[in-house]
Amino acid sequence: MVIPAVDLLTSRGAVGLAEQNDSLFAAVGIHPHAAADWSKASRLELRSLARSSRVVAIGEIGLDYYRNRTPRPIQQTALEAQLDLAAELGLPVILHSRQATEAILETLRPWALSLPAPLKGRCGVLHAFDGDLQVALDAADAGFYLGIGGPLTYPSASGLRGILARAPDARLLLETDAPYLPPQGHRGQRNEPSFLPLVAARLASLRGWEPAQAAHRTTANAACLFGWTHGTDDRHIL
Repeated sequence: MVIPAVDLLTSRGAVGLAEQNDSLFAAVGIHPHAAADWSKASRLELRSLARSSRVVAIGEIGLDYYRNRTPRPIQQTALEAQLDLAAELGLPVILHSRQATEAILETLRPWALSLPAPLKGRCGVLHAFDGDLQVALDAADAGFYLGIGGPLTYPSASGLRGILARAPDARLLLETDAPYLPPQGHRGQRNEPSFLPLVAARLASLRGWEPAQAAHRTTANAACLFGWTHGTDDRHIL
């Protein structure tokens, strides 16, 4: 699994955990809520942390127009700078977007087109995907994956289920967003990776798969995106 960061402190922590455990990988980055902390110094530290062989992505980065904890122009500056860093380092991105779909896609489209060959087709993942079907198809076509977590199981999420039933198989990823967004039956509790089979089973039912197929396909997609090819299998997931 990959552990995304949200600021410099959690970036250091994610790298430290990943360097101690062969099953863990890290992403380093500054979340839009912390975008006011972006500076030349933070860029230098993220670049240094990303030299670890355990770092497989830049993230969680993006735009949050729901809480607006940081002014939007500052969020945009931090996002663009970290996209540039990801391109420089040849790493995909883990993207946060809340009530900012149009703005983030306007930034991502030209960035994805400009990427070097090794990153084309594996630009990053739209975490906690909640866009419409056209956004899903456009994002997949541009080389992005769609992050699927607990909300897929919520009774109110019929629209999301309809979209993910039609999205390309090769662009689907499972995620937790732990400790947030636990699946139905655990709402109000701390989310845990151990709940992930509930999301996998719901995705399988949408796609007409066996649960093991959902585990296998999404694990293979994650390996493609993050470049981890260390030979582990996915039998323990379900």
